Parts: sequence; C-alpha cells; structure tokens
Amino acid sequence: MKKTVFRGSATAVVTPMKDDGSIDYHILASLLEYQIANHADAVVIAGTTGEASTMTDAEHIEIIRFSAEVVNGRLPVIAGVGGNCTQHAAALSRLAQQAGADALLHVTPYYNKTSQEGLYQHFKVCAQAADLPVILYNVPSRTGVNIQPDTCVRLCEVENIVAVKEASGNLSQMAQIAARCGNRLDLYCGNDDQITPALSLGAKGVISVLANLLPQVTHEICRSYREGDAPHSTSLQLQYLDLIEALFFDVNPIPVKQALRYMGMGAGPCRLPLCEMDQQKAKRLRLVMQKHGLLAQEETFFAVSLPVIKGRIHSA
Repeated sequence: MKKTVFRGSATAVVTPMKDDGSIDYHILASLLEYQIANHADAVVIAGTTGEASTMTDAEHIEIIRFSAEVVNGRLPVIAGVGGNCTQHAAALSRLAQQAGADALLHVTPYYNKTSQEGLYQHFKVCAQAADLPVILYNVPSRTGVNIQPDTCVRLCEVENIVAVKEASGNLSQMAQIAARCGNRLDLYCGNDDQITPALSLGAKGVISVLANLLPQVTHEICRSYREGDAPHSTSLQLQYLDLIEALFFDVNPIPVKQALRYMGMGAGPCRLPLCEMDQQKAKRLRLVMQKHGLLAQEETFFAVSLPVIKGRIHSA
C-alpha cells in the first residue's frame, strides 16, 4: 500500500492577481488562511485553477515556495508542475520539491496528443525526477488525451506515483481504475458534481474548485461519507449542485474568481487569454450565490477575519 497524500477535500486554489497582472501575495496568504480555518484537507497550488499555464518558471516556483511557507506544515501543499515538455515538467518537479511542496500534481501533456506508451514514459520520467508523491491528473477535455485504465495499471509500478485525479467525468472509467489498481493507486474526484459518486467507488476525496468558496462544505461531503453517513454526503452534494454548475458557466477559473470577488475576496482578474466573465453569465452566477447567502455586504477585499463555518452542515 502506498502513502496517501490526503483524505477529504483539497482546494485547487486560485492565484489572486493585481490589476497589472502580477500575483497578489498578500491576498494569497489570506486565501490560504481562509482554507485552513475552514477545514480544507489540502491545497493545490499552481494547478489549472491557479492559472499555472500563464506563469513564468520564476513565478511558478515562487508561488509554491510562498504557499509552503504560509501553510507551514498545517496541511499538505500539492504543487501543480505538469506540462507538455517532459524535461521541463521534470525540472519543475525538482524545483517544487526544493521550494517545499509536499506532493506533485502532473497533468497529461496537452497539444502533443501522445500515445498511451508516451504517457507512461512521460509520467515515469517526471515521477523519478523528485522524491515526492505524484498525483496524475487526467482531464481530457482540456488536454485532448485520456489516461486509460491499462496505463494507470502500468503506472502503479512506479514507486512514487500514488494517485490519480480523475476529471474525465467518466464514472465507468473511475470504477475500472479503482477495481484494477486497488490500494496501489489512490483515486481523487476531479469534478465537484461527482464527489459522492466517486467516494462510493472508493475515491479518497476530491480536488475541488467549489472549495475556494466553501472549503468546509466540500470537506463535510467527504467526511460524512467516510464516517458512514452517505445520505448526508448525498444531501450536500445535491444542495450545492446549482452552485457547482454556476462555477462552470465559463471556463475555469473565470467564474470562481468572479465568485470570490462577489464574496468580498480580492481574487482579482485572470490573465489573458482568459478574460472577464460575460455580464449575463456573471449575473446568473450572482443570483445562484445570493440564493446560498454567499454575497458580501460590500464586495471589497477581505481579511482573514471571515467567519469559520462552525458545526455540522445541514441540508436545506
């Protein structure tokens, strides 16, 4: 059995930006403290939601170093270091380890559209570049390539490849991976609308966009299922389904950054080629958030003083 990186909800943290496009480290520190205060089980830094694809290498490593320093061992810091150049992704893996990451997230190479053998060789080289646990990231809607269950079985043999984030949306494929890899490869859900179904297939948790807004809710969906209360987990999954859908009215992370601004959190804009959310979609998002009581009284930058959601969360 391989070491489990985390159980529960890992937040795919946004990268807050200033109006000039530079990273706002002050707000990032506040976002991380908000996650810790509200029971996130891990954080993913510089992933898809963190806009890693528009960062320079220097920014990429600095944001990992900064986040590891702020978190200071209070929960695992998982660094997104994937790419479509194997040697570059391997080099980022080594640098992320030096920067203090606890684990690495490696996405399938995009645009190249490699074969399954190419995927195997790529992930093997990347994993062997650092002495950290590696989580594979399968998101064919973005990369154009799917990690097939046969390839997951082969990758189980690489010592520090310990898990896969499955964002294909294919529950049958998730079941195949769980059945064939067993405890040799942990499974994490990569879609917030499928957390409870994935847990029923043996997933250890979720890497979540929703958790940027509601870390305790996503933690509770996972915790309640793990502790034997599947109906409560299901109830929460369904209660927040409209909000989950709203966070994908546009390309991630455009809506979640808009949502954080509606909550009074200074997430700032996205970097081009991602642009501001269409006004009609933004209005629809705001209405859903209003239904859930998530709008700030004044939509301004927030401080760490945002209230912790206390006690058991009940469905409406």
